[in-house]
Amino acid sequence: MMVASISIEDPGPQMESPESDIDLCLASSSPRRRELLQQIGIRFWQLPVEVDETPGPNEDAGLYAVRMAMDKAAAGRRQVGSSRDIPVLAADTAVVLDQHILGKPRDRDHGLSMLRSLSGRTHTVMSAVALDAGGQRQSRLQHSRVRFRTLDPHEIDAYWRTGEPVDKAGGYGIQGRAAVFVEYLEGSYSGVMGLPLHETWNLLQDFGLTPAVWTQAPLVACREPQ
Repeated sequence: MMVASISIEDPGPQMESPESDIDLCLASSSPRRRELLQQIGIRFWQLPVEVDETPGPNEDAGLYAVRMAMDKAAAGRRQVGSSRDIPVLAADTAVVLDQHILGKPRDRDHGLSMLRSLSGRTHTVMSAVALDAGGQRQSRLQHSRVRFRTLDPHEIDAYWRTGEPVDKAGGYGIQGRAAVFVEYLEGSYSGVMGLPLHETWNLLQDFGLTPAVWTQAPLVACREPQ
């Protein structure tokens, strides 16, 4: 497991206060990360952020995923404002084959090519989570190995036409139709999905943040900022 930590001073712009009964801000527009946080009862509101996701020349995939998660957390903090004490959570997932980060499909041909390259092979999924709270920003990294069965060209094309692969790292979503492609998984299912829950929970605990997920009702209160 990789751990990164830095101290920050970021004056950042202010925004209107969201409702007070939340645990954190999720700096992501991903519905999959939203579902995973809801699964463990975290109370939050979502804040989409944009960062440059271009990998550096020969950048290590794990370091890339951590950098992206940290950058997204920083972007979320800038939008929330540094004077606000709400924690900001962010994550990033990188699908890696032959030491190459696959990224998201640029178009149909690129998406089909990625799926063909994954067919019958084992690839690695690096899933990083970062938390900005109390003037500190830390991260955790989780590694998983996923093996696809051999895919028929017709089902690759049919899968692309569902629209599911378009916005997914590696061109597939394990929580969707691509689940039937997975022959073997070693690691974290939630990590491959986009947010490693074990590492996320440990990170919250390391910051002394203990959301009352087991005792308070309702367990899930996903809020939007006012």
